[in-house]
Amino acid sequence: MRVLGIDPGLTRCGVGVVDVTPDRRATLVFVDVIRTGAGEALEKRLLTIGNQIASMLDEWHPDAVAIERVFAQQNLRTVMGVAQASGVALHASAARGLDVGFHTPTEVKAALTGYGGAEKKQLATMVAKVLRLAEAPKPADASDALALAICHAWKRGASVATDRGTLTPAQQAWHAAERSAARSGAHRRLAP
Repeated sequence: MRVLGIDPGLTRCGVGVVDVTPDRRATLVFVDVIRTGAGEALEKRLLTIGNQIASMLDEWHPDAVAIERVFAQQNLRTVMGVAQASGVALHASAARGLDVGFHTPTEVKAALTGYGGAEKKQLATMVAKVLRLAEAPKPADASDALALAICHAWKRGASVATDRGTLTPAQQAWHAAERSAARSGAHRRLAP
């Protein structure tokens, strides 16, 4: 499964493409940060982001797109910028008939580190480890985009490996959490 992860933002929009095999082994395909100037008109910034995302979709042909879910912050201006950049990414994805998944930062951290409250540095370290890179891509927007793509593939597309030896500790923790959630869900459905 090939996934394009997008960490949306107006000034810096992280984008990363990963390939994930059925045993959940992830490989880096492409990573970058789309940058726009704070002094540019909003419509020009969104056009730049939209055009570059469209180009990446056409060049890399992902099976799915993963976007960070906008969450409430004190800074309304930042939230609006993230939402606007997300909208442009959604438009480009929908125009190509791609499925889009939204993931919160906590969900992504839990998927890769086993702990939803992990620090950004811990997440970046796990991205590098999962992708077998010497170091995490910089800036953090690039690493976050890759984390989103990996999280999405692990949750939605890649099947569980039968040989636990091929999984990283974070992947093993994710499988354990999935099994636990499935058992809990089954008990809740059976309860009156």
